[in-house]
Parts: sequence; C-alpha cells; structure tokens
Amino acid sequence: MKPSDHPDFFRLPPPPGRSRESTIRLDSEGRFWHEGRLVEHAGLRAGLHSWISRHPDDGRYILTNGYDWSYFTVEDAPYVVQSLKVGPHDVALVLDDGTEEVWDPAGTRVGDVGALYTAVKRSAPGGPFEARFSRHAQGSLGPLLVDGDDGRQPSVRIGGQVHSIGAKRGGFG
Repeated sequence: MKPSDHPDFFRLPPPPGRSRESTIRLDSEGRFWHEGRLVEHAGLRAGLHSWISRHPDDGRYILTNGYDWSYFTVEDAPYVVQSLKVGPHDVALVLDDGTEEVWDPAGTRVGDVGALYTAVKRSAPGGPFEARFSRHAQGSLGPLLVDGDDGRQPSVRIGGQVHSIGAKRGGFG
C-alpha cells in the first residue's frame, strides 16, 4: 500500500522543514526547470512527466509519485503531443510522458499562436488534461488536412470522417 492510498494523503502536512510549493516549472515547450535550471537528466525528466496530476481539492497542478507530492507551475499545457501514429481508422497521440492514446479530434482547438490543443488522459486522476501539439506532431497532420464544411475552418479526415478544429476557448481543467 502506497501513502497515496490513504484518504487524507493530499491533506496531510508536508514533511518537517519542507513545503508543498516547489520551484519546478514546466515551460510551454514541455521542458522542466528547477531553480532556474533546465532538468537535463533523462530519467528525472521521464519521472516528472509521469507524475503530473491535479490536487483533488484545489485543482492546482501537482507532481506526485504516490509517496509524496508538491505543487509546480505549468506555463501552458501540462502535456505535449510529441508525435502521431496514423492508422487507417484512427490516430494515436504519443505524449511526452511516453504514453499513447487514441486522438479524439472533436475537442481539438487552435490556440492563440496557431498551436493545436486537445484533451488527453480523460480517465486519469484529475483529468482530463490539456496537451499542446509539438511542431513536429502538428506538421505530421498535413496528409490528414482537408477543407472544412465552410471552407475556412481547419479540418482533418480520419477513417473517412471529417472533424472540424475550432478556436481555443480555454483549458481542460
């Protein structure tokens, strides 16, 4: 049994001499920073990406490994779509935490600077979360792009269905 299995895990005070606030920051490119320095260790980066969650009471972003947790800052979206796996009937998103999930383009939106955003990890604790498409992932959509019904709205064709992509209206949580 992990400490996170305890019903009051997120309400218990931090260990003596510690704080739940951290200087860890996730920038808009999906890179972690700590005390102003880029986190370069591959294993630590992978761990941090896999520990993203939300506090169940206040909804703020946290990092938790099941044994401890702390708040951290997210500048844009907590996840980045690194690449796509295009199949005949669907598209899988490869996220920066190493997971894959089938893309539901219905909730995908174009952000202020032209980046695409979509909902991911709908069934994860604290989900759904927002993910921003990396330049590479967004460029990989090229073969799927088609004119929308009105000829102006960007759309993609997946498995014979056309899905419109709208303007970003806000985050996913």
